Formats: sequence, structure tokens, C-alpha cells
Amino acid sequence: MSETDTRDDPALDRRDAAPGEERPEEHELAGGLTGYLLGFGLAILLTVASFLAAQTDVIYQPAVISALTVLAIAQMGVHLVFFLHITTGPDNTNNVLALAFGVLIVALVVLGSVWIMTHLSQNMASISAHQAHMMP
Repeated sequence: MSETDTRDDPALDRRDAAPGEERPEEHELAGGLTGYLLGFGLAILLTVASFLAAQTDVIYQPAVISALTVLAIAQMGVHLVFFLHITTGPDNTNNVLALAFGVLIVALVVLGSVWIMTHLSQNMASISAHQAHMMP
């Protein structure tokens, strides 16, 4: 081991923390309060940016959907890191794997449903105006 690995230095310990990972200090009112406040501020900022993108002409109209998608993904990232404390640390491997599995299942259900509905729509027999008129 090197000298930096064996030292018990709080500055080194803080520098090694992942974003959103809070270590409660003795002098803080509540452990991790600053992290929660930072996450709350970022969430509010992203929400306001989403409303501005949708309701004003700040963004070119055809690109609004792309901008809202990017802002929504950023919002999910803020919530995962600052509120659910999902980080890339070695102690969060199970949480990250569970999250990835949940995303995979949701994607399979949504994409499978869209695929089935598209094929049903294409393969359904369309009725003519005369057949619609003859129905009771």
C-alpha cells in the first residue's frame, strides 16, 4: 500500500466520494442536508427549464420534444443521485443492477406493447364505407 492509502485524512476521504454520496459530519444539523438542498435546487431548475422550453419560443419548435427528453433524463439523474443515493460506489452495485433490470423490464413491456399494437393495426381488415353503412 502507498502512503496515501493508509492515511486517515478527511480531505482525501471527501475527495474520493461519488457525486451525491454524503457522509454525515458531526457539525452538520442533519447528515447530508446540503446534498438534499443541492438536489432540490437542481430539480427545481430543471422543472422551470422544462416549462420554459414547452411554453415559450426559446427553443426551435421541432426541437422542443428532444429538449424535454434531455431535461427529463437529467431530472431522473438528479433524483437517482441526490435523493435515492444511487452512485457508482462499490457498495451500490446491487442498487445499480436492480435499477438497470427495472429499466430493462419497463423498456421490454413498452416496446413490446407498441410492436404488438403496430402489427395489429397493420393486419386488421379495414372496412369500406358500404360495409360500415350496412352494420346495425
